Amino acid sequence: MKKLIIALLLSIFIVTASKACDICGCGAGSYYLGILPEYNKRFLGLRYQYKTLRTHLGPMGESTPLTTDETYQSAELWGGVNLGTHFRILAFLPYNFNRRVNQNGTGHKDGLGDIAIMGYYKLFDNMGTAAERLLVQSLWVGAGIKAPTGKYEPSERLAVSESPNNFQLGTASTDFTVNAAYDIRWNDLGLNANLNYKINTENKHGYRYGNKFTSNVLLYHKFRIAQRITVAPNVGVLYETAVKDVEDSKYDVAVSGGHSLSAVAGLEIGMKGLSMGANYQNVRSQDLAGGRAKAGNRLMVHVSLPF
Repeated sequence: MKKLIIALLLSIFIVTASKACDICGCGAGSYYLGILPEYNKRFLGLRYQYKTLRTHLGPMGESTPLTTDETYQSAELWGGVNLGTHFRILAFLPYNFNRRVNQNGTGHKDGLGDIAIMGYYKLFDNMGTAAERLLVQSLWVGAGIKAPTGKYEPSERLAVSESPNNFQLGTASTDFTVNAAYDIRWNDLGLNANLNYKINTENKHGYRYGNKFTSNVLLYHKFRIAQRITVAPNVGVLYETAVKDVEDSKYDVAVSGGHSLSAVAGLEIGMKGLSMGANYQNVRSQDLAGGRAKAGNRLMVHVSLPF
């Protein structure tokens, strides 16, 4: 019970009290996990994410002749494998489709993004009873690395100095993450929390994206249909915050950093040999790039095969 209380307080505190993105959730780098597909040994799947961002806003957040509408889509091959009972590895290989529209026309960038790998170690996995109902909880912690496999164009930063340096396929930097995943389930009612802190390094072009913290907490309920299909609707919150980018090792980039809070609603479906799901992220509050950028709502769908 002591472990349960500590884990719950840690999750709630980090999500609600942090006020410190690559603009949060868009552009080069996003580490939203949510509820993982059900699998015993390994899984391989495909995720699709859709995000929008409006940049070049005026001092009060108003549209200007330079205002640009950006769309970030990614098709991401991802997978996981359990190594014994205490180790887990997740890998992500994204292919990005970036679009932007302004008074000068339409621009686009398509290509491979930055590949990432995360490793987890299971601190505990307990099963017991509470009020005559099954109580299961687990806590995984770990770290990861992101490789600079996506194309980065330094000329992009020079051309749009008053806009976030977000319209890139990659960051050209090797970055690191610290991760934690906690899940507790009382019979079929559960709570899932994921925490991720991304530590960015300076790329060879003298640019360093601000370190970024991402957290989400989801409340879910599993419904079993004919003992073959599990349906799990879920609701929760997603919080993201990032410090300002740094240029030439000493200059803060004004149009960078910030935070956003989103409400999340989704549905996970599991059956023998197949898992799928979707969620919608509705931005409820935000302060990005000193008010010069505004993120739109997001959509994510996925399908995976456990084997």
